[in-house]
Amino acid sequence: MTAPAVKKVAARIAFLGPKGTFSQAAVQQHFGGDAQLLECASIDDVFAAVAAGSAEYGVVPVENSTEGAINNTQDCLIESRLFIVGEEIVQIEHNLMVQPGGSRQQIHTIASHKQSLAQCRRWLQVNFPSISQRECASNAEAAKLALADPSVAAIAGAIAADTYGLEILERAIQDQHHNSTRFLVLANARTESTGRDKTSILVYTENKPGALFRVLEPFESMQISLTKIETRPSKKEAWEYVFFIDFEGHRNDPVVQRLFEKLATCTAEVKLLGSYPMARR
Repeated sequence: MTAPAVKKVAARIAFLGPKGTFSQAAVQQHFGGDAQLLECASIDDVFAAVAAGSAEYGVVPVENSTEGAINNTQDCLIESRLFIVGEEIVQIEHNLMVQPGGSRQQIHTIASHKQSLAQCRRWLQVNFPSISQRECASNAEAAKLALADPSVAAIAGAIAADTYGLEILERAIQDQHHNSTRFLVLANARTESTGRDKTSILVYTENKPGALFRVLEPFESMQISLTKIETRPSKKEAWEYVFFIDFEGHRNDPVVQRLFEKLATCTAEVKLLGSYPMARR
């Protein structure tokens, strides 16, 4: 007699809630629709949930193509022992949405997260120059306001319209149509090489002239492609900074191992954040 198949339990994913945000869209893009969702009130809470084992993975935004880095995520990466095990690039399409049956003429207030309002600034000036704007903690909160009040329109992604039963009046109203947000996938374990990987590190340098040059020189001499470099306060001492560096390759690649050996001779500390498959743009 054949044993019954064991049903695979879907992974539990912590993400920056509530439901109906682009963070949820990133979860679905990476894990599919069967993932168990754990809504978190802040980016710090996502890191804490994964570290405590309340979730197997966490998904957090790290940068937007028009608004820049998400500082809260970078600060958490400095302190956390979690590893980056994946990334997703989510195309950000903002839509104007209202109660079912609503119209433009009923709109007295437009609500959204402050970043979304900023990303639609020119469109709003042309189409609703005299309408008041209301900043919300999330686009999902704005969607809930629109659902409750016919005079409020929300700016949010299509997932919010689906989640809260709203009607989209205008699609793709963002000023930059290449607008996208990069999300990181976090876990307690590392990933193996796929042949198309990226590595993220934190580099602490001594406060001496030429410190950045000495960090970058090995990448140039070894022809390793940098994909990002940014600085943040180190949180250790006043006016001391740490470099966030992303580059192509996996920590197990021989050339990357030689890179780490060289960096050890010219930096105060290197922290590996993770090697993971590169997102497909």
